[in-house]
Amino acid sequence: MANALPQPGTIAPKFTALDDQGRKFTLASHKGSAVVLYFYPKSDTPGCTTEACEFRDATPAITKKKAIVVGVSHDPVARQARFKTKYGLPFLILADEDRSICEAYGVWQEKSMYGRKYMGVARTTFLIDEKGRIAKVFEKVKPKGHAAEVLAAIEAL
Repeated sequence: MANALPQPGTIAPKFTALDDQGRKFTLASHKGSAVVLYFYPKSDTPGCTTEACEFRDATPAITKKKAIVVGVSHDPVARQARFKTKYGLPFLILADEDRSICEAYGVWQEKSMYGRKYMGVARTTFLIDEKGRIAKVFEKVKPKGHAAEVLAAIEAL
C-alpha cells in the first residue's frame, strides 16, 4: 500500500539523496528558500523531457522568486547526469534508486497501462515553502504547461 501524499500545511518529509553528480543533497539544507520538488517517472522519456525542459526555461523566473527546482526519479546517478547534460538542465536532479523519497512523498503508486498493473512514480510536484512546509501539491501533472502553473503558485506564496 502506498503512503499518502503529504498535504498542504504539513512539514515536508526530510530526506538525503545523491544528486546527478553523486553529491549528497538534503532538503533540510534548503530551509529559507522555497523548493519545487517534482517527481517524474523516468529520465529522457518524452513526457519527462517536456516537463524538465519547461522547468529549465522557467528556472530564471523561479530563482528570482528565491526558489529552487529539484527533480526526482528512481533512475541511477549516471542516467540523471546524462539527462541533465543532454538538455542543459540548470537544476539538481536526484537519484532515488531505493525509492525512499518517492515512498515518503506517496508518489510510488500502482499504475496501469494497457490493462497491466505495475508500480511506478506518479508525476507529482510539491511546492515547499521557506519554512519547510508543503504549500501546494500538484497531482496527476500534465507535463506541458506545468512549469508555468508552478511559477504562478510560487508568486502566490
